[in-house]
Amino acid sequence: MDRLWAPWRAQYIRDASSQPESHLGCFLCRGLSGQDDRENLLAWRGAHSVVFLNRFPYNNGHLLVAPVVHRGTLGALTGADLIEPIETVRRMVEVLDRMLHPQGYNIGLNQGKSAGAGLPSHLHWHIVPRWDGDTNFMPVVSQTKVIIESLHEFYDRFVAELAGNDERSP
Repeated sequence: MDRLWAPWRAQYIRDASSQPESHLGCFLCRGLSGQDDRENLLAWRGAHSVVFLNRFPYNNGHLLVAPVVHRGTLGALTGADLIEPIETVRRMVEVLDRMLHPQGYNIGLNQGKSAGAGLPSHLHWHIVPRWDGDTNFMPVVSQTKVIIESLHEFYDRFVAELAGNDERSP
């Protein structure tokens, strides 16, 4: 059996496991209620969905799209709380296509802790841009993931791209 090693994610797992499983322990809800979107990496707010940069990205441009409401299952979402996040995922892929020109994407969600959800109480979709050859020896040999741009540098470019191409929705 092959293994996918992601040792750079260990800090996220340690941080997430120390938070209580509640609305108050939810980094998405804290970001939504916070005053500094850039510091919280909250890039876009819609009526029923939000877009965050992943603080522990697998690749440059790794985004999280979540419903505004704090729900942990697809079955708990209805109407615009279910539809708008999916539409936002589609629009974010279009924005990342323009900005980064990836050759593919990993897009998905993990529902429930057993499925790998690091934040099982607030559903969110991951959008991970991918390029041919974007894996290399660095994570295995030196436990280092190479990300080509700082989070805040990418955040600034991403928010500017969203603002420059829209009247309010991405």
